[in-house]
Amino acid sequence: MIHETVISFEDVNVQYRNRILLENITLSVKRGEQWAIVGAGGSGKSALLRAITGKFHISKGVFTHPYLNQKAKKENPNTALFNWKNLISELAAKHHFTNLSNTTSFYYQQRFNSSDSEDTQTVEQYLSETKAVCPPASWTLEKVLLRLRLQDLKKKHLIKLSNGETKRLLIAKALLKNPSLLLLDNPLTGLDIASRTDIDQLITEISDSGISIIMATSPFEIPDAITHIAILDHGKIVQVLTKAAFSPEKVPSSVLPEMNIPELEKLLTLEKQQTFRTIVEMKDVVIKYGENTIIDRVNWTIKQGERWALLGANGAGKSTLLSLINGDNPQAYANHISLFNVKRGSGESIWDIKKKIGFVSPEFFQYFPNGNNCLQVIESGFYDTLGLFRKSNAEKAEISKRWMRLLEIEATAPLRFKEVSASTQRLCLLARALVKNPPLLIFDEPTQGLDTHQQENFKHIVEKICEHSNVSLIYVSHYQHEIPKSVTKILKLEAGKQVENL
Repeated sequence: MIHETVISFEDVNVQYRNRILLENITLSVKRGEQWAIVGAGGSGKSALLRAITGKFHISKGVFTHPYLNQKAKKENPNTALFNWKNLISELAAKHHFTNLSNTTSFYYQQRFNSSDSEDTQTVEQYLSETKAVCPPASWTLEKVLLRLRLQDLKKKHLIKLSNGETKRLLIAKALLKNPSLLLLDNPLTGLDIASRTDIDQLITEISDSGISIIMATSPFEIPDAITHIAILDHGKIVQVLTKAAFSPEKVPSSVLPEMNIPELEKLLTLEKQQTFRTIVEMKDVVIKYGENTIIDRVNWTIKQGERWALLGANGAGKSTLLSLINGDNPQAYANHISLFNVKRGSGESIWDIKKKIGFVSPEFFQYFPNGNNCLQVIESGFYDTLGLFRKSNAEKAEISKRWMRLLEIEATAPLRFKEVSASTQRLCLLARALVKNPPLLIFDEPTQGLDTHQQENFKHIVEKICEHSNVSLIYVSHYQHEIPKSVTKILKLEAGKQVENL
């Protein structure tokens, strides 16, 4: 008889090093059920998924996986090396791509450098490595390439993929394993509207193929195939209910704090903001990699104090366009681009540019090193380095703490960056972008992975910064409600061409 229980927690505590991440967890997932895990940022959603994979220590209670055990023994009865863990596939918050020789991880600027990017696998090579754990396979290479719209990207190097394209690739990789249990950590974040709708339908198809799904997601983005929902709060399951009985209002949330406007104004005057006639000027900008045109004759002028939304579908060229402003793309020198009154190639250094910009993006989050604590990560924003590589400056550390207080993450200051939740990591990088009060802020999907409260608090801070300073802003989002009201201008891209400039 086939056991119906896929995984079961009974009064379980989950621990990482000396910290209790989850407490008194009781949860049972049966075959045919598809589960969503929801909760505030830092409530333990990702930790619960990692506990299911066996990567986090169970310090109390009982964790069992009857169906997975039974199937593993049936498929490979003669080897202990094949066990229940082999039947689980996961889509994590971060990927771990490496170079062709598998010796080094990617770094952020690598995606904009042609010679460096070719030291990476193509989409087809990367996917071809994964085989089904239990043949015959329902999800084949041909099928995932077609279903996840990766056919036209087969020859594209991994490092060149957009955030949304990377998400589709990682889902395809997880499916090629043809697991019995699929774990998805926020699979809809970073996707445009059409892609989110498509992934919702895909999740139904995955469920119909017999795979059990447990996913962490926003309470406002519950796929149609989900049957049950567990609500987490501060590391505890506070409610389990069917999808029919669920509404987003059931998820605990805190009241938005009263903004400390005097403190914000003081922080904005600590570093005198420079003034410029023109922040950005681009004339007929073209970016090509081989035969592929990524940016096609874009013209864009940003005056000081203007606030722009940069819009477009996944893969439209937004990140490449921003890389020309942020000093990360060497092809800037081959184009007519002026930044902060100075034409590129006139003798200014990359560091001259970066010190005038506060920047954050999904790719920046993906590749940011993990070695520092959270306070050090934020203080590194004063030096535009990916981490703090010098002795901490007491004055700058105190300013960093004050920004942490505004973003409600002060308590995480001494914690290792890699040990805090993904939402806290993102907030640290947002604070890092703000600490030096730059004349230009570039926020590429800045609230990706944040809960509703964190999104609203950050949006409120951005509104007040715009209200109390002459900062210029470029804001990228696939969600209209996330864009601050202070944004009054729009540049929209489609396949590298500008289709709207208002």
